[in-house]
Amino acid sequence: MSAHIAVVEDEPKLAALLESYLVKEGYEVDVFNDGAEALQAFMLTCPDLILLDLMLPGLDGLSVCKELRKTSEVPIVMLTARVEEIDRLLGLEVGADDYVCKPFSPREVVARVKAILRRAGTQSNTDQSSRFVVNTQTARVTMDGAECELTAVELNLLKVMSDRPGQIFNRTQLMNRIYPDGRIVSDRTIDSHVKKLRQKLTAMNDSETFVHSVYGIGYKFELGTEP
Repeated sequence: MSAHIAVVEDEPKLAALLESYLVKEGYEVDVFNDGAEALQAFMLTCPDLILLDLMLPGLDGLSVCKELRKTSEVPIVMLTARVEEIDRLLGLEVGADDYVCKPFSPREVVARVKAILRRAGTQSNTDQSSRFVVNTQTARVTMDGAECELTAVELNLLKVMSDRPGQIFNRTQLMNRIYPDGRIVSDRTIDSHVKKLRQKLTAMNDSETFVHSVYGIGYKFELGTEP
């Protein structure tokens, strides 16, 4: 599955240029020109990386980034023409992963995107590969020598969360990811899938909690005990 990139940029020509270069590299791309609109959309979808303009109408990039960081660790690259803001970005006050100064080369942005996604993927795999492995070819999970078999829906559900350990997903986000055909299911259906997934993982290793409930929001994947 190709990575999903969100471009939040209110300059139409620049947004179209970034979209064109990213699509050529095989990424799925969504474009937004308004910070509040983008933030609302991110509650329904889970991009793998966000290119976020600093100066946006209404809700600016800094505010969008701060709000996202309350529930998500999605990689964020800030796009800025304001030199005076660079120190704040470098100081990680808003939780951004990187920044690019305007004017910039679209090729440079694509290179940054590739590097960040590669680091994010490597970190996730490194943390879990020695103990917890999800095999998408056989729909099996192994941990410390134990093994369990999952249904297709359970496999997709686990992959969505385990690929981003620690990130909180609400039920709508999980629904959109595990049912790409757009079918409508209830929150209870998602909860039922999570319950069955937990039962299988617990049977494999009952000393750890894999899928954690986050009260009032949804679920996240982390190895460890339930908080």
